[in-house]
Amino acid sequence: MSTRPWIVDDDLWALIEPLLPAWPEQPPGPRPLPDRLCLQGILYVLFNDIAWQLLPLELGFGSGQTCWRRLDRWQQAGVFDRLHRLLLAKLNAAGELDWTRACVDDSHVRAKNRGAATGPSPVDRRKTGCKHHLIWDGRGTPLHVITTAANVNDITQALALVDGIPPVAGRHGHPRRRPEAVLGDKACDSRAVRHELRRRRILPVISRKCSPNIKGLGRLRSVVEQTFALLHQFKRLAVRWERRPELHDASVSPVCSLICWRLLTKQVG
Repeated sequence: MSTRPWIVDDDLWALIEPLLPAWPEQPPGPRPLPDRLCLQGILYVLFNDIAWQLLPLELGFGSGQTCWRRLDRWQQAGVFDRLHRLLLAKLNAAGELDWTRACVDDSHVRAKNRGAATGPSPVDRRKTGCKHHLIWDGRGTPLHVITTAANVNDITQALALVDGIPPVAGRHGHPRRRPEAVLGDKACDSRAVRHELRRRRILPVISRKCSPNIKGLGRLRSVVEQTFALLHQFKRLAVRWERRPELHDASVSPVCSLICWRLLTKQVG
């Protein structure tokens, strides 16, 4: 990944700009800061894990408050959901999505300011935190992410992750949204989950509790750490500061889209 991942190149901006909500022809007050600069300011804050009010004005990205309001406006307009779907379609058209398997897992994140969708973390001495539940394809492309409290059982989100995969175009025929198999560790071991996956014509490859792990499962799920490392390279996502979960999700969405872009342009090894 670039040493300055907050810089939005021309090709990526050409995809983003048509998705942004238009401003009124003659908005009241001063002329709004260009959207591209605001987006770069948002990514700068997320990558460097600084408070919004500490965004350096000399960078030309505007104030942190301006960037935060623009991010909230775009999230409410569904900009990053549409961008994510567009990039997945491009990856699918290029044959870069591996539909033979999808992996589900989660990562614990400490929540400094508590708030909704937080709870005592069972892996962090019961400190208040949340979880990023993620499903990605066999090559590490993020397909869908859900944020919950840290004490939410992984089983409860397995089917929601699968059903949350957006319809992905890019090939002839109907858009695709179902992998051939779903891989999971023992935290997802559930007869009901297996039944529902099979009902969706998906092969469950999930280790059973009190039994040895499925042979070769660790190698197939080797993209787990890589994908979470790419997500949490934007350090502000490794610690949740926002009290409202929708504001935290607004920070996660553009990073998932940026990871897809890096994979599409071969900027991630």
